[in-house]
Amino acid sequence: MASTAIAVHQPQAVRRSDEVVIIGGGLAGLFCALKLAPKAVTVLAAAPIGRGASSAWAQAGIAAAVGPGDTIESHVTDTIVAGDGIVDQAIIRAMASEASDRIHDLLEYGVPFDRDLEGHLAVSREAAHSESRIVRVKGDMAGRAIMEALVASVRNTPSIRVLEGYVVEDLIVEDGKVTGVVARDKAGSGEELHRVTGSNVVMATGGIGHLYEVTTNPTEARGGGIGMAARAGARLADMEFVQFHPTAIDVGKDPAPLATEALRGHGATLHNSSGERFMLPLHPDAELAPRDVVARGIFAEVKAGRGAFLDCRTAVHDFAAEFPTVFGYCQEAGIDPAKEMIPVIPAAHYFMGGIWTDINGRSSLPGFWACGECTSTGAHGANRLASNSLLEAVVFSARIAETLKAEINADAPKNWQDGSVTTTEYITENDHPNMVALRQTMSAHLGVLRDGKGLREALATILHLARESHSVRFDNVITTAKLIAVCALNRTESRGGHFRTDYPEEQADWKRRTLVTLDQAHAIIPDLLEG
Repeated sequence: MASTAIAVHQPQAVRRSDEVVIIGGGLAGLFCALKLAPKAVTVLAAAPIGRGASSAWAQAGIAAAVGPGDTIESHVTDTIVAGDGIVDQAIIRAMASEASDRIHDLLEYGVPFDRDLEGHLAVSREAAHSESRIVRVKGDMAGRAIMEALVASVRNTPSIRVLEGYVVEDLIVEDGKVTGVVARDKAGSGEELHRVTGSNVVMATGGIGHLYEVTTNPTEARGGGIGMAARAGARLADMEFVQFHPTAIDVGKDPAPLATEALRGHGATLHNSSGERFMLPLHPDAELAPRDVVARGIFAEVKAGRGAFLDCRTAVHDFAAEFPTVFGYCQEAGIDPAKEMIPVIPAAHYFMGGIWTDINGRSSLPGFWACGECTSTGAHGANRLASNSLLEAVVFSARIAETLKAEINADAPKNWQDGSVTTTEYITENDHPNMVALRQTMSAHLGVLRDGKGLREALATILHLARESHSVRFDNVITTAKLIAVCALNRTESRGGHFRTDYPEEQADWKRRTLVTLDQAHAIIPDLLEG
């Protein structure tokens, strides 16, 4: 357990009625706050802004049709193909169309995207993209560079108040409208509850990777925001679809360091311990097949005891210069990627499900909006196309800001009188025993491969852990896990990131998105458990 920073002061119990409250200090939350300026905004973040965010760890970059010969239509088509038949075409068309504008916004905030010798944005190719359209920073440092630029911009924007080390536990719902949040300081360990109210609440709490034993996500990404929204009555979507990144570096770390997909885009190949390129017979694109296909291929080799290894020895000429983040991870593990193959394993990486929103980020609850990985906009379908996640975050957080600015008439104060940043003690806690049990269950039965027997066992365990919960925070987390299990058990087919060995084929009548509320999930649980 580690702690940093000392509390400066507490926020007032009730704030301005025209203020927008944003939950989450990652890419989506900070970008939304900046685009709302000069409207009054309070950002509540469990960790110092940018620090507990998956976006900061994103290595590849942002997909955008800005390269020579590339088109928005091609980007849309690639996304639809990767999404395995259930991408919302209106959503992805809007997202791809606005990509270039959002890239230029990020440039204005100071993000140093790579450029070619003529000064144009440099683009690279990743799996399942038909063109080179990934805008990057120093090879594999896009996420870190984007977050550093946004954090600096937020701290210099007087209309944005930041409350760091505050964990939101509940939404305040009055007369059917979300009017604020209840939060606890000291990263959730504080005794006092704080009410922060406003005209609208935006959820931007990230994904669910920490629900699994092997994940590339930070500790904070455990689905609490999604469960909180579900408990308040919000509609959820596509909760069964979890994406496992094929190439987490298998060195026993939690979270697992990531070997970016861009390495395979550069020509790196996958081998088992016998030296066989096992992806060649599995898919025409081999190592550049969609992520779910590659993840299952690697998982099979690991489960069979042959292991899986990424060979970058001839594909990357100057590893330290071209992929400094991965090179650093390998060095820490005692691996020289220029001379040795990198052991890899699939890891929970991205969540296609989450809070249902419309094209402007509006949820099913009045006054409640959502953006980033905690949402399910329909842009990813059953399987996210590489590097579409950061794009989705900035496009739809900007759409929320644009819509709210039109609806909120009052201007923001010039600055917060009590200071724009409040930092309370930040504590990183170890998982309690029930969280450990949950992570084991999710990995065992809701991972890369699933089947009905295992899913029912997982759901029964999750229901037991829910009955044993003694905290609102764990209630939120276990609610998200429960919804994933219910939707995975209910979808009797395989599609994208959801693969059932007892239903290995796609079914035409399941070529649709899943929409569900917590009440609806509870209603079908008895039948699902009976099989």
